[in-house]
Amino acid sequence: MMSSSNRRGLGLPAGSPVAREVDVLRRSLGALKECIPDTWVWEVEEGARRGDVVFDALLTVEAPDGSSVTVAVEVRRLIATRDVSAQLERLRFRISRARIPSAVPMLVARYLAPSTRERLEKDGVAYADATGNLLLAVDRPAVLVRNVGEDRDPWRGPGRPRGSLKGAPAALVARALVDFAPPYIVAQLVERSGASIGATYRIVKYLEEEDLLEREPRGSITTVQWRRVIERWSQDYGFQRSDSVDSFLFPRGVEAVPEALRSVKDARYVLTGSLAAHPLAPYAPPRLAMIYVDDIPTMAERLGLRGVDKGANVLLAANRDDVAFVRAHSVDGVVSAAPSQIAVDLLTAPGRAPSEGQALLDWMEANEPHWRS
Repeated sequence: MMSSSNRRGLGLPAGSPVAREVDVLRRSLGALKECIPDTWVWEVEEGARRGDVVFDALLTVEAPDGSSVTVAVEVRRLIATRDVSAQLERLRFRISRARIPSAVPMLVARYLAPSTRERLEKDGVAYADATGNLLLAVDRPAVLVRNVGEDRDPWRGPGRPRGSLKGAPAALVARALVDFAPPYIVAQLVERSGASIGATYRIVKYLEEEDLLEREPRGSITTVQWRRVIERWSQDYGFQRSDSVDSFLFPRGVEAVPEALRSVKDARYVLTGSLAAHPLAPYAPPRLAMIYVDDIPTMAERLGLRGVDKGANVLLAANRDDVAFVRAHSVDGVVSAAPSQIAVDLLTAPGRAPSEGQALLDWMEANEPHWRS
């Protein structure tokens, strides 16, 4: 079996952006060729015609034993996640029409975002981009080539990047998309999220490109893949990514933290993490209390916490932007975060917390009318 797996090992990208599709094709396939042994035969036919079908390229890779595979290549300068299904359907139709059913479909672009690559791999499609992201997996001849290039488009022009859910505006929009069931227009989303018009449009466009929501042309948002939005949001946001998180020991044990919080009247807080999730989706006895506060020293004093480097059972995070406080509510006299906030915080917390986060997401899927407006 010919196997090659690497991570940012091809020395790509560099220099000026690849503007023409033919340059994207040649650069991307050139990176793939570097992973193929010299003892294998490599042939690329650009603009290959089979009957009345023209492919951007047909790639033939032949092993030393004579077995070979044909790869039908479709190149686009840009491919968004939402475009994968349509692009793949067209390519497979052309493969069938050209009567080469054994050909492996491959999509090539200047840059393929992580979510796009994940979608392609899930669909069993080969891919390559000009930054060195590669995947080619074939049973016969046995071929597995995988390489990780860039996780951000290095040639994206100036202006505010869309490829991120970092920052308070993105968090506010993500929370609103999760907490409120569509349909609604962007203007309503602006009102519900509290984010600016510009930020809201930017995030909606990005999530649409990532195939995480659907929107009518210049109209209403009709579908939100809210679980995937939370999981995508957790890559850029979370309790552990707060500007300041301090560790403490509550001498009476984590199970007594809610009782102590009920006595706090003069300091703002919101409970998140395992303790907040436990009443909704019990996973295991909570070991750690996670609390957003306006002022860490004040809350530590109110609760009688002891600062520790090891063995903490309480984490206090400094409130940066009030996102965690949005749609917080009282549960048995304790201010708890909304389920969407609890979930993203668990997914980014240490230990078994990510598993607790997935359990909470499962509960949210099974009980959507109970938490989603």
